[in-house]
Amino acid sequence: MYVNLEHISKRFDGFQAVREVSFGIRRGRLAALLGPSGSGKTTILRMIAGLEDPDSGDIRIDGLRVNDIEPSRRGIGFVFQNYALFRYMTVFDNIAFGLTIKKEKPGRIRERVGELLQLIGMSGLEKRYPAQLSGGQKQRVAFARALAPNPRLLLLDEPFAAIDAKVRRELRAWLREMIRSLGLTSIFVTHDQDEAIEVADEIIVTNQGRVEQMGSSLELYQSPATPFVVEFIGASTPVPEISALKGFDGTPPGAGGAVRPEFVSVYAPDEQVQYAHTEEAIVRSIAFRGDSLELGLTLKGLPLTAAYSLARAPLAVGDAVRLLIRHLYLFDGGQVRLLQNSAYGNGPSENFYSI
Repeated sequence: MYVNLEHISKRFDGFQAVREVSFGIRRGRLAALLGPSGSGKTTILRMIAGLEDPDSGDIRIDGLRVNDIEPSRRGIGFVFQNYALFRYMTVFDNIAFGLTIKKEKPGRIRERVGELLQLIGMSGLEKRYPAQLSGGQKQRVAFARALAPNPRLLLLDEPFAAIDAKVRRELRAWLREMIRSLGLTSIFVTHDQDEAIEVADEIIVTNQGRVEQMGSSLELYQSPATPFVVEFIGASTPVPEISALKGFDGTPPGAGGAVRPEFVSVYAPDEQVQYAHTEEAIVRSIAFRGDSLELGLTLKGLPLTAAYSLARAPLAVGDAVRLLIRHLYLFDGGQVRLLQNSAYGNGPSENFYSI
């Protein structure tokens, strides 16, 4: 592994921000630290950068333990959430800042800044000041400044948080392409799962200072390891008592879980149903989602969400429909199991692809 964290912990006064965190990132990969506020993701990033010291554990970059190495000597580029550009410096001088500190020759500085201006698509704007730039342009300059000294690792703290939605989408694609073309190992912090899924090669999900699971977006969605990952990645509805639902009678009494929208089949009132274990539900809301409708349903007091094809029989709020919960996640002692409704005739199943 190119970046390796081994049993890292950090406490601030009485608050345990990071608890025994371990993970590794391969060279050239773009990884996301994803989690809610207070989950420890920014503290982990700052410890890698050397802006915070771990209370215990080791941080290694390319095999070298960096715990006691000054931030400026770790070979890390850092992009801050608020850009942190020097407002009294031009675009050129902002990008050149790290090279100037390293006392590079003026000719080399001009050459490197020119390369980066072309890379970020801002050639010809080098004499502008930050106040003359859009939010997206400021973020590109911050990115170029971090890249100027040729870091071996790039860290980004909520890099798109201060940018409006349209520009954010454009910058996500741009950042991913740039980092891939450079082959630069990178880690970015976000609380936005769509952002992590769109940009990252692999995602590290954090919660209460711990790593819940690490993997690709597909692995996290299809094979969640903990109840938190089920509820945090994608959209799901908690089910307090699974045994109250038809087709899952073998589950332990009192066991809970969650249902995702794609696990639910909905049948219009006059539609013929071929499966047993369907139940009556009431349509409480209908939302247009482009290629389908999103139905809000109530089943035995339980709110569910399901997708419904535009090509099928129309439904209205208040309609009584039949639905079949084909699969659901069972939460069992902090673990997760995917169960299949016995209406299919072959009992419980943990094969996501059978959905």
